[in-house]
Amino acid sequence: MNPWNPRLAETTARLLEDTASVAEERKSELNALAQWTAESLDERGQADLIFICTHNSRRSHLSQVWAQVGADVAGVKGIQTFSGGTEATACNPRTVAAMQRAGFEVAQQDTIHGETNPTYLVSTGLTDMACFSKKYGDESNPSEGFGAVMTCSSADRSCPLIYGADARFAIPYVDPKVSDGTDSEAATYDARLEQIGTEMLYLMGQVAARVTR
Repeated sequence: MNPWNPRLAETTARLLEDTASVAEERKSELNALAQWTAESLDERGQADLIFICTHNSRRSHLSQVWAQVGADVAGVKGIQTFSGGTEATACNPRTVAAMQRAGFEVAQQDTIHGETNPTYLVSTGLTDMACFSKKYGDESNPSEGFGAVMTCSSADRSCPLIYGADARFAIPYVDPKVSDGTDSEAATYDARLEQIGTEMLYLMGQVAARVTR
């Protein structure tokens, strides 16, 4: 029996078809990240990736969950994905809604990080991930030996040094926040989710092609 949530399986299959259309200028950094990830897997048997944006509210969470989906789809073992920010706010409800529309199962777990920063359990049907806003150095994230992936330009500029990172990569996305409160809000969040999903699926396909263990 297929363990994936049916709607997420449909979304993933559609986005996999789009990986061939990833822009060449995006592939350069994605391929560099894939190479580092494959080398980490070959050398240590694991690769930890922290996706970082300013508020750990939108793009970094979407990148975290789709990178894990990509690893599972590609059959690459030993990859763990995380997210963080340069400051903690909350996982935006619009981000949660976009995940749900794509087929992720999302349930609010608790508010141990504050009433305005709940923890969400995001499930693919195969893998569960806890999503809440945190600084990238939070104790729930690895403290060393990880790959830092900057998903927004402002965090990339404001953090010239990511403590504990073995390597750093800039894969920025336009913030869907620009659409908040407009008629195009849901469509904008869905488009950003699909762009990120397509690129993370491409990334993990490249990791699978490079890893030798």
